[in-house]
Amino acid sequence: MRVVAKFGGTSLGSGDRINRAADSIAAAVAAGHEIAVVASAMGSTTDDLLDEITFEAGEADRAEIVSMGERTSVRMLKAALTARGVNAVFLEPGSEGWPIITDEHGEVDVDVTKANAEALAKTMDDVVPVITGFLAQDHAGNVTTLGRGGSDTTAVMLGKYTGADQVVIVTDVEGVMTGDPRVVEGARNVSQITVDELRDLSFRGAEVVAPSALTYKDENLDVRVVHYQHGDLLSGGTSIEGQFENIIDLRETRLACITVAGRSIRNKPGILATLSQTLGEADINIDAVASGMDSVTFYIAADRASEAEKVLHECVVEEELLSSVTVEDDIAVIRVTGGLMSEPGVVRDIIGPLADAHISIHDIITSASSVGVFVDWDVRESALKAIQSDF
Repeated sequence: MRVVAKFGGTSLGSGDRINRAADSIAAAVAAGHEIAVVASAMGSTTDDLLDEITFEAGEADRAEIVSMGERTSVRMLKAALTARGVNAVFLEPGSEGWPIITDEHGEVDVDVTKANAEALAKTMDDVVPVITGFLAQDHAGNVTTLGRGGSDTTAVMLGKYTGADQVVIVTDVEGVMTGDPRVVEGARNVSQITVDELRDLSFRGAEVVAPSALTYKDENLDVRVVHYQHGDLLSGGTSIEGQFENIIDLRETRLACITVAGRSIRNKPGILATLSQTLGEADINIDAVASGMDSVTFYIAADRASEAEKVLHECVVEEELLSSVTVEDDIAVIRVTGGLMSEPGVVRDIIGPLADAHISIHDIITSASSVGVFVDWDVRESALKAIQSDF
């Protein structure tokens, strides 16, 4: 089996932990597996280096400075593997065979990187490459970086392009947990989670796998998250299932837009919960919610609009802060779902074609994983075709 194993900064944070990492790699090699290793900077080295840049430094100089953490890690880990009789070599920007190349915009040059990764894979039958995470190299040979979470991105990208069977993210948590064990009692490991679920968690603060890395995962690539203390690269932890897909979907049934207005409604604690609970008690499902300083808008099935207006009107009468409720029928929604946040300008790419087609947008609601565009029902087909043609 071909495996790309990424060791995070915590898992390489001391000599003892580097020894533990080297033991797990050596055991996998001894079992006959092809292993490539991606190493983060030891501990908080990168943050420490960034904190010390208190002077004006260009991007090229900053990249060279912060690269020192990863450059040290690969040397330490390579030496530990050599001490165990493992044929290992470290790779960093500038090394012969360095795989990850970026273009003039700092984006990964997919064609060149894929070709380099395929060449790297051919060497893995008798050598363990230990590769600096987070770092890349442009066509001129300058050091560039892949941004926050770049070591995760390095690992999953190389897993995909080397044809690996599995990517293992070795970190300081027992895979994905039901909650932060530092905050909640009884948090437990989740054995499986989908890419879509993990993407939403990652965009909202869960420090498990960088969202940029998940965009490289495909259906055939197994990605797991394991604790560095586990000691076995090939079992345990949380398995991440599935892959990102961009899906453009037109809801088949009409929606109604119900807006409740009130003075500085956003500053009223619990008002959104009250309104939502009122609809829930009436067994009315909420498709989407949008809020402003002085209003909250609910999108619901059009055939429940009259009932929803009545129950929300009762809230308006009872709550002094609220002033009025109004309903607009015949709304359509088109949703674009996928690995959106990693794509600069994605919202522009979705709504731009609508402007070109002179289609007015009723509302647009974005999340970590999707964009919902609300338009008049009569123009829904034209809006769908416009988005599909350009996105």
